[in-house]
Amino acid sequence: MNRSLASKLVVVVLVSAILSFPVMSFAADNGAELFAAKCQACHGKAGDAESPMAKKFAVHPLGSPEVQKNSDADLSKVIADGKGKMPAFTGKLTDDQVKSQVAYIRTLKK
Repeated sequence: MNRSLASKLVVVVLVSAILSFPVMSFAADNGAELFAAKCQACHGKAGDAESPMAKKFAVHPLGSPEVQKNSDADLSKVIADGKGKMPAFTGKLTDDQVKSQVAYIRTLKK
């Protein structure tokens, strides 16, 4: 095997190894960063339910009274277990990360 091909093979193997660790994407413990990484695609950039996915599934804005009236335990349960089309995050987020998401949702109160 020539040196150029061997170098390319090493790069491919290293990139594949790095991409095979999805857990690293959950390293963001800051509520806003974690929200941006895991939630905003469906809930909108500021939890405003303005994303195409939010509109498709009739998601309430996270700052709305319908969402904010829920207890922290209720919000944690929805994040952990999912609800409707929302996937469960148990095993994907730590308990502390779920708590950080609840705390972040509280900052969105209108």
